[in-house]
Amino acid sequence: NSVMATTLESYLNQTVSVVTNDGRIVVGLLKGFDQTINVILENSHERVYSSASGVEQVALGLYIIRGDNIAVIGEIDEEMDSTLDLAEIRADPLNSIVH
Repeated sequence: NSVMATTLESYLNQTVSVVTNDGRIVVGLLKGFDQTINVILENSHERVYSSASGVEQVALGLYIIRGDNIAVIGEIDEEMDSTLDLAEIRADPLNSIVH
């Protein structure tokens, strides 16, 4: 868990993407985390993917995600992310993780 904590520490005050076990994708500024990898995101939004229409962004604001519900956390390249036309992206939503 110390490797994860060290990695997350380097992501503090950076924009991250969190994929949850139920397939949701939440993007926000990582403001904090604890030893069980509960994370606090600021100015966050959920990106809802659809194969029929573009990506919908649902504003969440300050948001806490429980560590046991997190599948993946990754840093977002904000410069590249800002060039994406989310209205034009088509993708099936992710399925829930099955253990």
